[in-house]
Amino acid sequence: MVTLYGQFMSRAMRCLWTLEELGIDYEHVKTNQQAGESHTDDYKRINPNGRVPAMTDGDLVMCESMAINMYLAKKYGTGTLWPTQVEDEGSVMQWAIWASLEMEWFVVDYLRHAVIYPEDKRKPELAERALEILPQPLSILDEHLKDRDYMVGDRFTVADINVSSVLLLVDIYKKLGVARYPHIIEWLEQRCASRPAFQKLPSLK
Repeated sequence: MVTLYGQFMSRAMRCLWTLEELGIDYEHVKTNQQAGESHTDDYKRINPNGRVPAMTDGDLVMCESMAINMYLAKKYGTGTLWPTQVEDEGSVMQWAIWASLEMEWFVVDYLRHAVIYPEDKRKPELAERALEILPQPLSILDEHLKDRDYMVGDRFTVADINVSSVLLLVDIYKKLGVARYPHIIEWLEQRCASRPAFQKLPSLK
């Protein structure tokens, strides 16, 4: 059985979403990184990086939420969350890497230094830099969604989870000026956040 370690308010959220979409049995071990629970010796035997999420599936141990999601989708959701064409598989991987490198880093900086951290621990310059950089990747994403409903192919896949979850964590997209990008807003609100599996996530806190 799959076991996922991590707290809802973290990148583990996207993995919980994928597991709910797949409808498979899994165990959620709530592990709060901010409280130091990911730095115990027991946890570091699972993920030596001391970060969440981590996952076990039988003898397999994995970390990195995007990779976990693609593994889960391919193993348990080929034909639904995972595409059947190798070209589409390549696109799924491309968008996961793109979201991590071009968008997520800066979204997290903004989230930490404008929303989450107490005032005395914030670095306003990092939040400001994020707001300066994010319009470029957001414009690229909006253009990509201009003539399509989903990130890859003609159906909802793990690509939609991996990319949209960057913006949907604590609804951060509402603070980033994403309203200027109508195709992103329509995709986020009508085809991602409205899904029953996503709506269930708050109950998993």
